[in-house]
Amino acid sequence: MIVHASEAFEVIWIGWVVSWVAASLWSGRTEKRAATRETWIYRIMIFAGAILIAPWTAQALGERPTWQVGHYAAYALVAVMLVGLALTWWARIYLGAFWSSAITRKEEHRLIDSGPYAFVRHPIYAGLIIALLATAATEATLVALLGAVLVALGLRLKARTEERFLLTELGPDAYESYRRRVPMLVPFLPHH
Repeated sequence: MIVHASEAFEVIWIGWVVSWVAASLWSGRTEKRAATRETWIYRIMIFAGAILIAPWTAQALGERPTWQVGHYAAYALVAVMLVGLALTWWARIYLGAFWSSAITRKEEHRLIDSGPYAFVRHPIYAGLIIALLATAATEATLVALLGAVLVALGLRLKARTEERFLLTELGPDAYESYRRRVPMLVPFLPHH
């Protein structure tokens, strides 16, 4: 039985979402949660982008693929997506009980700067962006690409909001030093 790349994308994304939600059970107790206007802005951007990237959105809008993705290219993009999602899990395992879907400070929260956090400050967001861009490239529609870009911009805004929160909560000495050493989302790029 040959699995088509589009089916592989769907199965992998469903598996990732189910496992990600199930793993929220090991998250530690929250002491403080960030609540800003930006929180709602990035949530709306991410939600809207997720709707746009879903294959049924392009179908409902009657949008046809803008470019052709060959058989081997589609499977290469599946591999790229898997690398991105593996990065999210590597980072989440390193965070352990400090992980949260919202911007929070957990009990005994401390800076994690090893594992994937030694290369980028937000490896979960970086991994998601990689996986979403690979997905959008495979769908080959402008609406999917717009969705991936919207989610990426939402995640970047979330990262900036999270950094201001952590700077206050963990203290400028610890977090500012980390910001100077490690890039935000892309290794080897400027750090701010």
